[in-house]
Amino acid sequence: MHILEKMVMNTGFANLTAGNIVMIVVGCIAIYLAIVKKYEPLLLLPIGFGVIVGNIPYNPALPLGVYDTVANGASQNSVLSYIYWGVQSGVLPPMIFLGIGALTDFSSLISSPKSVLLGAAAQIGIFGTFVGALFLGFDALESASIGIIGGADGPTSIFLSSQLAPHLLGPIAIAAYSYMALVPVIQPPIMKLLITEKEARIRMKPPRAVSKTEKILFPIVTVIVAALIAPGSLTLVGMLMLGNLLKESGVTDRLARSVGNALLDICTVLLSFAVGASTQASVFLTPKSLGIFALGLTSFMIATAGGLLFAKFMNLFLKEKINPLIGAAGVSAVPDSARVVQHYALKYDKDNPLLMHAMAPNVSGVIGSAIAAGVFIALFA
Repeated sequence: MHILEKMVMNTGFANLTAGNIVMIVVGCIAIYLAIVKKYEPLLLLPIGFGVIVGNIPYNPALPLGVYDTVANGASQNSVLSYIYWGVQSGVLPPMIFLGIGALTDFSSLISSPKSVLLGAAAQIGIFGTFVGALFLGFDALESASIGIIGGADGPTSIFLSSQLAPHLLGPIAIAAYSYMALVPVIQPPIMKLLITEKEARIRMKPPRAVSKTEKILFPIVTVIVAALIAPGSLTLVGMLMLGNLLKESGVTDRLARSVGNALLDICTVLLSFAVGASTQASVFLTPKSLGIFALGLTSFMIATAGGLLFAKFMNLFLKEKINPLIGAAGVSAVPDSARVVQHYALKYDKDNPLLMHAMAPNVSGVIGSAIAAGVFIALFA
């Protein structure tokens, strides 16, 4: 009888809490959105599954969770904690940036340098929310980590929070990836509010052809300039530009394929699953976590509006007007934000494709959010 009672007490059912049930449902919803709605499936599916795994209760004496490092008085890390170490230490996000660099074509940005301004304007969401978080009682390190959500860049958000506010890493990472997945839902209403139909119909000239020399020089010049402006951005921008140089050099195709496919996929799965598994109910379901989600959404909306409004402002001085819709792509959700701009513009003019134009501020936003993270690291790390 004692053995039977012990077996029952060691099951997950005996220790299941209402919080665990809520988080398991959240994980299932994320998987549903990934499979049925196809919202960022490469991210939401492993995150959702990780949320389920992270909220299965177990005997505290067993080192199973991402936070378990000691069992029975002896140093014994759990398997999941080793995977989570790649997130906490900030190792996996730069690896992902390396892979993203190998897949990214910066031609649109090189052909339209003024698009850098749109990517920079979208970063207003980051710094605006940083100030707002300070007023709401978060300390400077937490506020910086929360504000970076506005860049809509999951790896950057994870990297910065791992350096400044590791205790908030789970909620910040989930918020960042959630809003990346919901770009098609969040951005169109803001576009409709701020952009007139006449502006949405503005046609732009096709981007000019970019030479191979320009493509090779771009990552080299960018990493030098970005690192001199914000040395704290060296890790992320350096890895992003290394990946791009591998792609554009023409002499390291095998390396570019490896980091852009196998390495990127492996790191994405491990990071996404580990982040999901870190959202244990006792850690995640707190007023502070809910506040992070609200601030993160505010940050993302401000960033989108900032890009749109700055594009309208630029048109006051440009002879050849730009379609202000591309300003919404200044957030670094690549390429989803650019696709949303394209889809929205085609509703007003089916012969006005904006994808390549929107990719310029989109990839600029990736660099911009990494530099913003570097600024915060330099100030607070």
